[in-house]
Amino acid sequence: MCGISGIYNWESENQVDRNVLVEMTNTLYHRGPDDSAFYIHKNLGFGFRRLSIIDLINGKQPFFSPDRSVILICNGEIFNYKELRKELIAKGHVFTSDCDVEVILYLYLEYGVGLLNKLNGQFAFALFDANKQELFLARDHFGICPLFYSVSENAFLFGSEIKAILKYPYITKNVDLTGLDQVFSFPANVCPTTLFEGIKSLKPGHYAVVKNKQVRIEEYWDLEYPDKSQPTSTKPETYYVEQLEELLLQSVKYRLNADVPVGFYLSGGLDSSVIGSLIRHVQGESSRSFSICFPEKEDQGINERKFQRIMSGYLKSEHKEIEFNWLEIDKKLNDVIYFSEAPLKETYNVCSLALSDRVRQEKVKVILSGEGADELFGGYAGYKFDYQRSNTPTDKDLDHLLEDQIRQNLWGDPDFTYERNEYDFKDTKTSLYSNRLNELYESFDCLKQPAIDHSKIKGRHIFHQRSYVDFKLRLAGHLIADHGDRMTLANHVEGRYPFLDVNLVEFVKHLPTDMKLNGMIEKYILKQLAYKYVPEEIISREKFGFVAPGSSQLLKSNSEWVNDIMSYERIKRQGYFNPDNIERLKKLYRRDDFILNPPYDDDLLIIILTFNILLETFGLPSL
Repeated sequence: MCGISGIYNWESENQVDRNVLVEMTNTLYHRGPDDSAFYIHKNLGFGFRRLSIIDLINGKQPFFSPDRSVILICNGEIFNYKELRKELIAKGHVFTSDCDVEVILYLYLEYGVGLLNKLNGQFAFALFDANKQELFLARDHFGICPLFYSVSENAFLFGSEIKAILKYPYITKNVDLTGLDQVFSFPANVCPTTLFEGIKSLKPGHYAVVKNKQVRIEEYWDLEYPDKSQPTSTKPETYYVEQLEELLLQSVKYRLNADVPVGFYLSGGLDSSVIGSLIRHVQGESSRSFSICFPEKEDQGINERKFQRIMSGYLKSEHKEIEFNWLEIDKKLNDVIYFSEAPLKETYNVCSLALSDRVRQEKVKVILSGEGADELFGGYAGYKFDYQRSNTPTDKDLDHLLEDQIRQNLWGDPDFTYERNEYDFKDTKTSLYSNRLNELYESFDCLKQPAIDHSKIKGRHIFHQRSYVDFKLRLAGHLIADHGDRMTLANHVEGRYPFLDVNLVEFVKHLPTDMKLNGMIEKYILKQLAYKYVPEEIISREKFGFVAPGSSQLLKSNSEWVNDIMSYERIKRQGYFNPDNIERLKKLYRRDDFILNPPYDDDLLIIILTFNILLETFGLPSL
């Protein structure tokens, strides 16, 4: 992957300032240390940082159409580019490189924005059509590659990360209070909202057309689960397993294509073990694997080393264990927030950063990972809870009815429960907010706004409702964002996710739900496939939810900088939170007998701590 940035001034005579464009683009050095390029023509400027993965010599960007009227920069990979390339060559197009993303240019010449329906990949690109005087931007189906934008009085700005846009001299830095409120209520920010006022994230499966000082956002793909009125497929189980195997093998094969070394993460769980085994099947040999483990006795409850070693031994992979000591958290947390550009709800991104750092040291540039399987096949506890609730009718009191109203706002369905009772939690949130923030609360309350497109879960099976919301909130907003893309690219490593293949997802969404959650057996069909590739000990092990030490441990460590950033005086001066209530929480969290039970309990102080780091890191103002 790479890093892209750009400026499109509204007035054609307003020349783009090269120094500004260079500064914006160089904030993305970590995403592309191998090369840089800049294109400026009058009021348009494109900046590019390259991480060389395919066609190391000739794959430099921007790419230009033969008459140079169309200019392209792209962050990402097009996995089906070889098939598309053959099709385009047959139509008479002549390529200048063997780089995968060059196909976008010629697909645009053939199909316009319809090109998006032909791509299988992870991408965020910007394309300028000089004949139309039109800027066209798009983001992949699942939001693997980030793309942020801002509309100012003078220009349209975009970048792979927010920090690039913040370098534009006329940007005013302010906290988006709805973004802050979302972090407390949801797994992460809900796209297009960010923590930065006036800076938006282009939604997954969407494109933008910028022309005549107008920005038009359109959807080209979404995870459209069948509604209950559609007939359910009744093919034999073996058919589904065979189809899943074929699609996963193709997905892995696509994602192994690179002109640089490729490895994979091995957690010791089912998802990464399946991916590792399929890599070995495709290549005829195993690849390099990487795992996080914990040397301290007190961490053995979260240590998966035993299963990692079983699986790496089974695969005969060249395995690297990264022993992580939690004393390193306070040294790394600032870096994590710089790359994440958002507060966090837990600290395990520090492990992800350490893991990608070791991958970089081993000179591996591409890593495959198992994200997406839990959301596709029902791997979280919430899917089982839904199953139990559906068989247990409840009477509703007044509090239930008030909660129903919030759920109607968020999901369009008063009976859909996601992570918590938001009506009860609202009191907790507002008790943390300062008096000033509570005065403004009605203007930024995220519970009043739809969290998703209601039509996408209306009339769907409860399993599909949760899966859709998980894809939008947990996966796109967190797992392949601050936990995925940001933590791998921080160390010049590209993450690829075989479960997030559009052909695979299109198949899985039509599977009968009991192929995913069979009674109380989660990931049923994936487990049936896994018996062919993975030791039974891995398949039958209990689902493991990794829990990293949180704010309680940081406070008990009496770290000087943690004490400073969480001090009463600083909290009061910044004005976002109630310093007296934060002090009460700190006292509670420091008690020897205090225990949080994630994912059922929120680590409220880690959100506040990392939000305060965000303010300091990016120079955001006090309220």
